[in-house]
Amino acid sequence: MSVNDPRDLVILGGGLVGMTLALAAAKEGISSHVVDRATEAELTAEGIDGRASAISTASWNLFDNIGLADRLEPLGCPIQGIAVTDVMKPGRIDFRPNADEGTLGRMFANRDIRMALYEAAKQEPLLHWQTAAEVVDRSRGEHGVSVTLKDGQVLSGNLLVAAEGRQSPTRDEAGFSLAKWDYKHRAMVTALYHERSHEGVAWEIFYPAGPFALLPLLDQNGRHRSALVWTVAEKDAAAWTGLSDRAFLAEVQERVGEILGTVELAAPRMSWPLNFHHSRHLVDKRLALIGDAAHGMHPIAGQGLNLGLRDVGALVEVIGDGMRLGLEPGDAQVLARYERWRSVDATMVMAATDSLTRLFGVPGRLPSAIRRLGMGAVQRISPLKKFFMEEARGMSGDLPRLLRA
Repeated sequence: MSVNDPRDLVILGGGLVGMTLALAAAKEGISSHVVDRATEAELTAEGIDGRASAISTASWNLFDNIGLADRLEPLGCPIQGIAVTDVMKPGRIDFRPNADEGTLGRMFANRDIRMALYEAAKQEPLLHWQTAAEVVDRSRGEHGVSVTLKDGQVLSGNLLVAAEGRQSPTRDEAGFSLAKWDYKHRAMVTALYHERSHEGVAWEIFYPAGPFALLPLLDQNGRHRSALVWTVAEKDAAAWTGLSDRAFLAEVQERVGEILGTVELAAPRMSWPLNFHHSRHLVDKRLALIGDAAHGMHPIAGQGLNLGLRDVGALVEVIGDGMRLGLEPGDAQVLARYERWRSVDATMVMAATDSLTRLFGVPGRLPSAIRRLGMGAVQRISPLKKFFMEEARGMSGDLPRLLRA
């Protein structure tokens, strides 16, 4: 098949969600063009992305079912438990699954996931990956879709998929209406080496200035390692991001306390403003939104990437089912089923995350006594703890086949 031949999908955005979609679709015999503005060297460079992601059990099932488990297994750190505390005071919540329930997911450096996806993509004949490509025109007609690249190349297909992230130009050009607001927070992200083992425990520490999350990563070169996601008010962010590495580490050390012992930087420091957006619709004529193009949320619950991977599983399932019935990937009936399925699940997850953010994660909004009361309620009521652990695993709701074991 020539790269210019029509394919089933034209996926704009070759990040974690877009490339997973292309590989998952290929396992069902669905072909795709994947278009990304960045070069492969930019996408895979060391230090280009210091972030890490918590991959839920359901998302891991997806990676396993599309053949990525062998590549990823050695790179992930199991999350054995989650400790939630208010300013390191007594009365913390401990989320620990029973021995027969497995872990609460796995932590991966984003770059490791990206590298595994790209290695697999190069070996998949149903996937044509176009990098360093700028889209100058998008067309959606009665019988198909096409995108024109800056170099004049035209890529055509049956369904256009927007996977370009929060600032998706395809979504905005199509006129999708968004519910959105700014949390006026900024996430400071890096990785830390530390003296003591994390023992597979993720920590969420609520300080008056904002949530401070320590997420377990695999040891590197014999050194213990964790990811840090530290949320501060946007009005104070310049003061924090402007600190020297030495001063920044001193502030981190004070907040880590005795949990991990002495800490050092293990990755570049990065920061992002935090906001919420949720598209009122996920589909239009021969167009579907997935991942952050459809919904972006606060990282407090670590569910952003997992929500996008649930989009992947659902979209592949409805397209595959439709094609077996003789329907095209871009058929309105196929897309309507995708929208019905994902709208309910995404709305519930995002509402829960936004409520959690407003209760615990807004710097300086609630006195610590109220925050402790909220956490104490979860600690005392076992059904609530079970609910939160099921959400962490991503095993609640109507799961697509690819996300089941």
